[in-house]
Amino acid sequence: MRRRTTRDSIDSDEDLALTRRLSRRTFLGGAAAAVGAAFLAGCAPGTSPGPASPSGSATPSIGPAPTDSPAAPSPTEGLSLREVIAGLIVVGFRGFTVATAGPVVDSIAKERLAGVILFNRDQAKGSLRNIQSPAQVKALTAGLQKLAGARRLIVSIDQEGGQVARLNPTNGYPAMASEAAIGEADNATTTLKWGQTIAKALADSGINLNFAPVVDLNVNPTNPAIGALDRSFAANPTIVTNLSRIEIGAHHARGVATTLKHFPGLGSATVNTDFGVSDVTDTWRRTELEPYRSLIESGDADVIMAGHLVNRNLDPTYPASLSTAIVTDLLRGELGWDGVVVTDSLGAVAITSKFGKAEAIALAIEAGNDLLLFANQGTYDPDLATHVIDIVEAHVTSGRISRERLEESRARIERLWPG
Repeated sequence: MRRRTTRDSIDSDEDLALTRRLSRRTFLGGAAAAVGAAFLAGCAPGTSPGPASPSGSATPSIGPAPTDSPAAPSPTEGLSLREVIAGLIVVGFRGFTVATAGPVVDSIAKERLAGVILFNRDQAKGSLRNIQSPAQVKALTAGLQKLAGARRLIVSIDQEGGQVARLNPTNGYPAMASEAAIGEADNATTTLKWGQTIAKALADSGINLNFAPVVDLNVNPTNPAIGALDRSFAANPTIVTNLSRIEIGAHHARGVATTLKHFPGLGSATVNTDFGVSDVTDTWRRTELEPYRSLIESGDADVIMAGHLVNRNLDPTYPASLSTAIVTDLLRGELGWDGVVVTDSLGAVAITSKFGKAEAIALAIEAGNDLLLFANQGTYDPDLATHVIDIVEAHVTSGRISRERLEESRARIERLWPG
C-alpha cells in the first residue's frame, strides 16, 4: 500500500487510486490519450501548442527512457559545437509574438537554443513582457515551437502559485493559491485540484517546464526569500514531500515537467549577505535535503534547481549554483541524482558582480549543472543567447571545458522527455 500522502485520510479507494495514477512512475508509461493531442508539434487550429514530441505524433513521457528501448543516436550527433552549446541555454526575451521577439528567434531556428523562460513583467521597464492573455501566450509558444521544428523547445515559467505566478487573473488566468495556503490545509484533494489548475493553465498555453514546486522547508517564516512570500508548503519535510508529489503528478498528467528548488535548501535564511544571495551557513540543517532525497528515490523528480545560496559548511568558496561540492558531490553523489540540474538565473547581479559572467558560466558547467538559465531581467541583452554561446565556445577552445562535458549535459536534457 502507498503511504497516505497527508495527515488527512484518503478514505475512498477511488481517491487512493487517483493519487497513484498521478505518480511519475505510472506516467512514464505514457500520458492519457485524452491529453495527448494537446502536445502535437505544429498544433492545428483550436488545439493546445504543448511540448512537441520528436516524431510529432503524441505527448512524450517525462523521465528516463525504458531500459529495454533500442539504443538511440547521440543527441549531439551531427551538431556543431555552437549547436551543442546552445542546447544547454534557456533565456528570457521581450515580446508578445514571434514577430516581436527579436534575436531569440534566430537563436531558436538557427542555433538550436534549448529554450526560453516567460515572464509577465519586465523588471527593468516595469511593463508587460511576454504575457497578455491565454490566447496570446498560446499563439506565442506555438510560434516558437514551430521555429524549432521537430525538436522539442523548452518553454519554461515560474508558476508556483500565490505571489510567484506569472499566469494570474491580471492576464486572464485563474487565481492560484500559494504553497503556504495549500500546506496549511494539508489536504490531498485540495492539493490535487490546485495542482491540476496550475498544470492545465501551463499545458493549455504550450508551457512544458515549470520551475516549481518550491521544496524549501519553511523553518524561518520571516525569511525574506521564502517564508515571508508564502512560497513554502511547510516546515515539516514529510508534508512538503507529500504535497509536492501530488502537485508533480498533476503536472505529469498534462505532460509538463517540474523543478524542485532551491537546492540544497533556502528555507532557513534570515538575511541576504556577501554575494547578495541568501546565506544559510549558520541556519541550514541536513533535514532540508529530505524532500529532494525522497522525491529522487521515488522517481518523481524531473529537474532540480541549484540555488544562489551560500552555505560555507558545504562549500567555503562558492554559492550552491557554482559549487562542485554541492551539485556534483552532494546532489549527484550522495543523493544519487543523474537527471537535469538547472542553475538559478546566472544573470543575477550578485553572481556576475562577484565572479563575472564568463567565470560564472564556466563554474556553473564545471559544478555539474546542465541547463544554464538566464532570466535576462535587469539590464536587457537582446543577443544574450549568442553572447553566452560565444563565452562557452571560448572556454572549450581554451581547453577549460570539453565538448564531452557538454554532451553529457545534452544527453541528460534529452532524457527528460524521451521520444
